[in-house]
Amino acid sequence: MSAAQIGVTGLAVMGRNLARNLARHGYTVAVHNRTNAKTASLIADHGDEGTFVPSESVEEFVASLERPRKIIVMVKAGAPTDAVIDELVPLLDSGDIVIDAGNAHFPDTIRREAALKAKGLHFVGSGVSGGEEGALNGPSIMPGGSRESYQVLGPILEDISAKVDGVPCCTYVGPDGAGHFVKMVHNGIEYADMQLIAEAYDLLKQGLGASAAEIAEIFKSWNEGDLESFLIEITADVLAHVDAETGQAFVDIVLDRAEQKGTGRWTVQNGLDLGVPITGIAEATFARALSGSVPQRAAAVTTLPALAEDFRITDRDAFIEDVRLALYASKVVAYSQGFDQIAAASAENGWDIDRGAMARIWRGGCIIRARFLNRITEAYERAADLPLLLSDEYFTGAVANGVPAWRRVVSQAALAGVPTPAFSSSLAYYDGVRAERLPAALIQAQRDFFGAHTYHRTDKDGVFHTEWSGDRSEQSA
Repeated sequence: MSAAQIGVTGLAVMGRNLARNLARHGYTVAVHNRTNAKTASLIADHGDEGTFVPSESVEEFVASLERPRKIIVMVKAGAPTDAVIDELVPLLDSGDIVIDAGNAHFPDTIRREAALKAKGLHFVGSGVSGGEEGALNGPSIMPGGSRESYQVLGPILEDISAKVDGVPCCTYVGPDGAGHFVKMVHNGIEYADMQLIAEAYDLLKQGLGASAAEIAEIFKSWNEGDLESFLIEITADVLAHVDAETGQAFVDIVLDRAEQKGTGRWTVQNGLDLGVPITGIAEATFARALSGSVPQRAAAVTTLPALAEDFRITDRDAFIEDVRLALYASKVVAYSQGFDQIAAASAENGWDIDRGAMARIWRGGCIIRARFLNRITEAYERAADLPLLLSDEYFTGAVANGVPAWRRVVSQAALAGVPTPAFSSSLAYYDGVRAERLPAALIQAQRDFFGAHTYHRTDKDGVFHTEWSGDRSEQSA
């Protein structure tokens, strides 16, 4: 049998499906798993989909690959990934490429890339989005690492990626940790998007008293317009689903505690490190944490008074349209903040990430694929250095069209005691970023008062400090 063109080690669902995707595209694929049962299962179940070269040992797996070797690692992030890399490296030769296609934290990717580079090896940290279906049928792929490694690996990844209008949903992102960083932000935006959709569902349920099936029809209609996206589509499907055991709407028998695997938290932590206000992503992440705060919720539900009003909805269709417009505006804010974070990290790390290209490769295959990503791509084509996505002429108009509805929805929710942290924080961000003057002036004056942290003036250049504990004269700092 001829040598394999690419290898996959780690054959859980994602690794298994990536290997099948590669084989279906005509590549000879070496496959390996720590326990051979998974390898045997893949060959038994799907061996007829293409050419696989199974191996029981790492040594046999590496030996089955043509040079330069290209090895995709699909194991749990953290220590398990390091363990696999440590096992592979002594068996590899200069120029070989190791690809971590899991959800690694980008600082780990930076560390690993430097360590393997010192040994003459290429390390590619690649985001892969689309879940198990995307891995099999065409994901969005976000590879980082050296340009040299992409010249070898890129054509394969582009081949197996999703396609939109014939364009691959894969491109070179940038050096070392850039690929995994962009995937992290992608997941953060995903958190915000899901929370916003959940809040829209809750508003329709509580405001209209609508059933899950009725709300499913609303989301289905929304998916035919500007909100068209994978997440809106699956929301309609989930809400329409009936639990076979109870006959109730499936969503009503699911425990209301949302879990997370860490990428949203990493995104928020990095936003704080960069000083980028990703408020929609942060509120979505904290909302998941609140949903799982069982003792706190149990203590509050019987003791904290709502002192709220009933929803006063006189026009059902008008309320539904208000929620739709508020959802769209809030989603735009979440994406705008995410692209700001990518720009800030790119500048800090010298990655030179093309934000328009990121929007383009997110149009298909990935979880946050949506119609309006075309609009984001176009915005960055008009101005690659666009300082704020919201300031693009299309998004300025699109969001402005929904602002009155946005304000009505957030106000009604507050009066009714319905939590809308992502809707509310997104509107607050919109008002904050467009404000001519913010109350931060008072905060800076306070900081100077208690800590001599200095301040700038509006009427002249320089840095100043007031002698607050003395004669209150102003000094140049």
